Amino acid sequence: MDYLIRFFIIVAISLVGELLNYLLPFPVPGSIYGFIILFVLLVLKIIKVDYIKPATDFLLNIMPVTFIGPGVALITMIADLKSMLLPILLAATISTVIVMGAVAIVVDKMGK
Repeated sequence: MDYLIRFFIIVAISLVGELLNYLLPFPVPGSIYGFIILFVLLVLKIIKVDYIKPATDFLLNIMPVTFIGPGVALITMIADLKSMLLPILLAATISTVIVMGAVAIVVDKMGK
C-alpha cells in the first residue's frame, strides 16, 4: 500500500501539470509543468526525496519497456522511412552539434 501512495503522489503531480497545460495559454507541455511542480516540492522539502524514491526507481526500471511499442512501429514503417532517412539523419546530426555547442558555451560562461 505504501508504494501505491508514493506512486499516486507522482501521478497526482503529473495530473496537475496536465491541468495547468489545459488552463494556461503557454505552449508548454503538461509534463514540464509536472516536473517543475515536483522540483519545487522537493526543493521546499514538502515531499522528501527518500519518500518517493522507491516509486521513481520502479518507474525508471520499467522505462525501457515503454520504448518497445514505438520501436515496433518504426520497424513496420521502414519502407516509408527509407525516403526520409537522409533528411532525418541530417537534421539529427545538425541539431546534435548545435545543442553540444550551446551546452559548451553555457558551461564555459557559468564556469567563469
